[in-house]
Amino acid sequence: MSASSILRRALLYVPSSSQKMLTKSRGLNVDCVAYDLEDSVTPGKKSEARSNLRSLLEQPRVEGIREQAVRINSVDSGYALDDLTEVLKAPHIDSIVIPKVNSPSDLHFVTDILRHILPDRHSSSPSPDTPPSISLIALIESARSITDLPSICRASPYLSGLIFAAEDFALDLSLTRTPSLREFLFARSSIATCARAFSLPSTIDLVCTSYKGDKGLATLEEEARDGKRLGFNGKQCIHPTQVDVCERVFAPEQEEVDWAVRVVIADEKADRAGRGAWTLDGKMIDVPVVGKAKAIVTKAERCGFETEAVRERWKDQEPE
Repeated sequence: MSASSILRRALLYVPSSSQKMLTKSRGLNVDCVAYDLEDSVTPGKKSEARSNLRSLLEQPRVEGIREQAVRINSVDSGYALDDLTEVLKAPHIDSIVIPKVNSPSDLHFVTDILRHILPDRHSSSPSPDTPPSISLIALIESARSITDLPSICRASPYLSGLIFAAEDFALDLSLTRTPSLREFLFARSSIATCARAFSLPSTIDLVCTSYKGDKGLATLEEEARDGKRLGFNGKQCIHPTQVDVCERVFAPEQEEVDWAVRVVIADEKADRAGRGAWTLDGKMIDVPVVGKAKAIVTKAERCGFETEAVRERWKDQEPE
């Protein structure tokens, strides 16, 4: 999976110890399913969960799931090597979610295992025919990891995103989670900023523990919009009912799409006329604004927006 194709508006955890939930997951429509071998699986069920998951990932892909990820156990748990050895035998795995990444060495360990077990997918000099590499997503859960973010972001060529684990972070710092989430502002801003600085395409915000009823979904939407304002482009989900809200919030708004398409159309005409800067709706449009508009159009198309219909509606748009 290339960085340009990554879309993780919702990352939904599914426990691998439950055969029922694994089977049910194949009927979902979601950007990313993270099949869990860590917190939701007791020590006595680890082996069974690995076997369940390998069987699932050997089945043909289903259309509704864009990305199939596996959350392994942390590198220092003693289970990670067994997790990787088993699940990497399955052909349909796209990403590895690594919990408790406290330092670059955690990513070095997983990267070395990937290169050893699947050298064809993790060559230092891939060819056009090389299968796509398995990407890594790091869970940031501690004060130590926050202070070492730049080194973590540089640790592996396969790193494609960061996830903020609020509950473990609160435990590490002896914090109490509040509805405002203000106690997490520094950590969340650091993660979103550092991911952007190192061109990681995915930043996934904290879990919302409320999901039941209208009140729970309203809390989820409020948290998701707050995360989007901080620079996150996705959110962890612990229940399928949370997926639609997250994927809607982290997609462009229709108004944004309309504006972006108008900018792109007018820029094409301005470029043909040799105009480097121009105005639209009384506001100056220059290269950075055009770049933002093009990014919105690209993301909108990946999110299912009919941008061609918008383009047709605004085809006569002229730069001012």
